Amino acid sequence: MSPAGTTVTWWGHATCTIEDSGVRVLTDPLFVRRFAHLRRRRGALPPARALRADAVLVSHLHSDHLHLPSLTRLEPGTLVVVPRGAARAVPALRRFRTAELGCGESLRVGKLTVRAVHAQHDGRRLPFGPHRCPALGYVVEGASATYFAGDTGLFDGMAQAVGAVDTALLPVGGWGPNLGPGHLDAGRAAQALALLAPRHAVPVHYGTYWPIGLDGVRPHEFHAPGHEFVRKAAVLAPGVAVHRLEHGESVTTEGPA
Repeated sequence: MSPAGTTVTWWGHATCTIEDSGVRVLTDPLFVRRFAHLRRRRGALPPARALRADAVLVSHLHSDHLHLPSLTRLEPGTLVVVPRGAARAVPALRRFRTAELGCGESLRVGKLTVRAVHAQHDGRRLPFGPHRCPALGYVVEGASATYFAGDTGLFDGMAQAVGAVDTALLPVGGWGPNLGPGHLDAGRAAQALALLAPRHAVPVHYGTYWPIGLDGVRPHEFHAPGHEFVRKAAVLAPGVAVHRLEHGESVTTEGPA
């Protein structure tokens, strides 16, 4: 890793490692080949080194982002950062070392600052229960500033909420043939990129998991979003360097000039 930049590794779905200033941050870990009605259709399972992290950022409580069996594979005592109210909604989280953040709040992880920002998404644990929790994105600030969006739709004031960032990790697809509200597809992600105006972008949350038995249903929704995001970003945000990674690949981006 460059001392003046950040290395991002995409492991699949919304799971990334952000390495900055000697600190490793892992996002929404999902380390299984199959869960519920989904199976991993592309990319090997992340290797053991993907489990090493100084902190884990959980964007919201849906089971493909807050996956308890994957969290149990982390080194005991790893800090798990969750939306405020998560431990009340998911009591099993109490077995982990957690820190809860609300929008606009931040904490220190070694040399880094992690700041929670709004995400336009239903962040409740499913099936719907009495406890509500916000969905969050996170900005990881060290040698550079990296925005992990989690799951979100476009929302008013998005650029102001996120602030100036060097790299944006944006969801561009999903795990089924339809995306509901509170999501970015490739086109909306390119619009978000134009609003945020980072120096670099990495598309995530596509091309990994797919519902069992739906292999033949609109397969372009599984394979195409990354390439489509690259094309649309070139039109809407031509000044942004877009890095379409394969599973397990990394990119090192420079910090502020």
